Amino acid sequence: MLRLVGRRLLHGLVILFAVSIVVFLATQALPGDAAQAILGREATPERLAALRGQLHLGEPLVGQYLAWLQGIVTFDLGQSLASGLPVSELLIPRISNSLVLMLIAAVIATPLSIALGTWSALRRDSATDHVTSGFTLVLAALPEFVIGIFLVLLLSTGVFHVLPAVFVANEPGPIWIDPLQLVLPTLTLVLAVAPYIVRMMRATMLEVLESEYVQQARLKGLPERTVLLRHALPNAIGPVAQVVALQMAWLAGGVVVVEYLFRFPGVGFALVDAVNNRDLPVVQGLSLLIAAVYIVVNLAADVVALATNPKVRTAS
Repeated sequence: MLRLVGRRLLHGLVILFAVSIVVFLATQALPGDAAQAILGREATPERLAALRGQLHLGEPLVGQYLAWLQGIVTFDLGQSLASGLPVSELLIPRISNSLVLMLIAAVIATPLSIALGTWSALRRDSATDHVTSGFTLVLAALPEFVIGIFLVLLLSTGVFHVLPAVFVANEPGPIWIDPLQLVLPTLTLVLAVAPYIVRMMRATMLEVLESEYVQQARLKGLPERTVLLRHALPNAIGPVAQVVALQMAWLAGGVVVVEYLFRFPGVGFALVDAVNNRDLPVVQGLSLLIAAVYIVVNLAADVVALATNPKVRTAS
């Protein structure tokens, strides 16, 4: 197990290094003069020259990348070109806000999806099963921004007026001071990730319920609840953990659209704002952060899958 985790961690570091190259080249490939785009047309030649020096624009690409990578390794992400603040100081409150939103969505979506998928499998080919499968299929086909817009029309501006359509920070403090403002972005994320977990859980549970060891447990006269909790559910969780991890990793990227839609002050909104302002240090730092979260979540999923499946753990 430890060897596998170490090997996956090494692979993750290699992937993160490759992502850093892609992110750096992508920001360098943006059209136009970055210094001119940041300072505007009224900028003086002296200010343009100073900013180009700060961004190392006059150096070869390799030198620019190495200087940026050195800052990343030493946890120095530079300064925001839009606000003048250190990138780390600017992003820490945004990261904490996004983590709260993602954590709430994950805590709601994961157990709810597992329970709904199990319930649907136990009622295979019933009307409830067909309705659940059809509803989750429709949700899986819809982009998250469509789900968010529909919820705004339904609960904020059209049919009902019970929730705020966008996030409004009335006073400094934690975002959960007004929990009603968290409902729509959280519900959007839950409805975006839950269908995949539900459908995977249903398919896996159906396969497990038809397995020999479950049938043997039933023949021994064990109560159905014991068969489900001790024999079926633990063996179905392993494959589902991979899907859960993929959805949790998607939250790191998908939260960008949802946060921008609801004006939520997280990393997603900060990333869109930084792209619009050509704030390259913020764009680079956030892109690398999202990639790191994706890698860590997938590593955690591999560990969970191995811990819940002895056969796979032994084979690895």
